[in-house]
Amino acid sequence: MKRRWPKVFLFVLMTGAAIAALVWWLMQPKPVTVLVAQVSKGTVQDSVANTRAGTVKACRRSGLSPSIGGQIVHMPIREGDRVKAGQVLLEFWNDDLTAQLLLAQRKTRAAEAKANQACIQAETALRESRRLQELHKKKLASAEVTDKAVGEARAAQAACQAARVNVEVSQAQIDVAEAALERTRLVAPFDGVAAQVNGEIGEFVTPSPIGVPTPPAVDLIDDSCIYVSAPMDEVDAAKIRVQMPAKISLDAYGDRVFDGKVRRIAPYVLDREKQARTVEVEADFNDPQETKNMLAGYSADIEIILAQKQDALRVPTEAVLEGNKVLVLGAENLLHEQPIETGLDNWQYTEVLSGLREGQKVVVSVDRDGVKDGALVKIENQDR
Repeated sequence: MKRRWPKVFLFVLMTGAAIAALVWWLMQPKPVTVLVAQVSKGTVQDSVANTRAGTVKACRRSGLSPSIGGQIVHMPIREGDRVKAGQVLLEFWNDDLTAQLLLAQRKTRAAEAKANQACIQAETALRESRRLQELHKKKLASAEVTDKAVGEARAAQAACQAARVNVEVSQAQIDVAEAALERTRLVAPFDGVAAQVNGEIGEFVTPSPIGVPTPPAVDLIDDSCIYVSAPMDEVDAAKIRVQMPAKISLDAYGDRVFDGKVRRIAPYVLDREKQARTVEVEADFNDPQETKNMLAGYSADIEIILAQKQDALRVPTEAVLEGNKVLVLGAENLLHEQPIETGLDNWQYTEVLSGLREGQKVVVSVDRDGVKDGALVKIENQDR
């Protein structure tokens, strides 16, 4: 028989080599899938944003309530109605006050008639006294009759003046009656939208007791002028100035961003329990036409541009690690940590003053497991 052990040996040797190769391959580090971005040039901004959601507000908004109590007899508006300045929004029962006004008006007419009568009599007496004075000069009238006529003319003039003053008193009584009647009506002080209406015809309304706030009868909003108010951290607020450019975003408008500018910075700090101290900052929209369909009360955010550079070398801010370092994609898809010097930055981009060159690629998915200095990676995308 022929001996076959060399073939067995060869088989064992080949199997062992295959197993060794498999073990070596399994022990090799697996590449980590990462997202990268290219170092490029573009606009970089230094900005700050609000700490909590802001609010779209109207330039004028009034919670209107009557100054007296009464029963509603006329309420011509409903929530959502547009009203004009001077339009009656609510009216109480006021028949008694209307009657008093009518009485005052008629008394004034009577006083005017008496004043006319008195003044006509005064003019007649004055002419008579002058005629007698001329006759007295010609010795055709006695001094006694002449003096009496002059005295009666002066008395008639005084009666005329008193009657005219009485007309003024009567007119003042009309003003008082009109003012009392006006208090029973709630009138729009400006054009706007009735955002809230509390009350129905037949209901009794009473003024709010001192120190006890109650809902207004009509919440009137002037939506022709819209702005955004948002709280800024007290540290960031110190850097903000009026007229600085701003970017305004609203949840209701998705990813759309509106250009604006800072209109006001509150001169005080709000200290609310269990919350950071903040300063209210207001921003206007640059184009009022863009606010036509906006509603007061929308949530909004403000990003205020403190400084800006054009054509600056930049990387996505999410690529920058603590200590101003980035993970750069090197040869054979190996990562290496690179310190950089930074300049302006915001949530989107960070300016690179030194440490990188244009065209290099840095990792932006730095929070993935295994992403570290020296790691072997596989690129999920080429650029962003």
